[in-house]
Amino acid sequence: MIKIFDLAGRDERLRFSPYCWRTKMALKHKGLPFETTPWRFTEKEIVGGSGRVPTLIDGAERVQDSWQIALYLDRSYPDRPPLMKDDAERAAAHFMNSWCDLTLHPAMRALVLLDVHKAAAQKDQDYFRSSREKALGMTLEQACGDRAACLPIFVKAMAPAEATLAETAFFGGARPNYSDYALFGSLQWANVISGTTFLPGGSAAAAWFERMLDLYDGFARKAPTVRELAAA
Repeated sequence: MIKIFDLAGRDERLRFSPYCWRTKMALKHKGLPFETTPWRFTEKEIVGGSGRVPTLIDGAERVQDSWQIALYLDRSYPDRPPLMKDDAERAAAHFMNSWCDLTLHPAMRALVLLDVHKAAAQKDQDYFRSSREKALGMTLEQACGDRAACLPIFVKAMAPAEATLAETAFFGGARPNYSDYALFGSLQWANVISGTTFLPGGSAAAAWFERMLDLYDGFARKAPTVRELAAA
């Protein structure tokens, strides 16, 4: 069975990595059974290589990076439903993947990073704070101090996706493809760790996110979030 190392919080049921969610949804799309192993930020030696997750182990194969995993799955399991059926879909999905990483995530950081720090395993908190503050050039509190002011920046960044989803059920058309999973991973990051996607109610993107949660017998909808864990 395929195994993946999956980023977890202090409570190992809290799985919030946008990149791991891309891979889990891709595996569901392909209909491939898999099991996850909880992994923390400071356990880099366990996965080797880049020291990051998702790390997929499939027999003798070890693949890191969610985009490389998607390519591997289509290449290795051509008899299963394709994540990207041709060169055109692959190029579009690569664009979506890069847009999420380089445009959407920077707009989301001020909304979610303090929540990640709060939910991280105790042994990870110092590492997470120091590494992110070094990258940001400021403290987490400074970066995330005014969520209300940062929310319109995120909504504006989502505008291209909102315009597209107003006219189609999924980026893959009638059915989702890897472009959908790339964006879904980003929004599920916020949903799990902050308890909200930050999407405006009634938006096309919010309706699309609900459809994504319902896929594969509600696989992603069943994932614990800070909402459920706080109420337990």
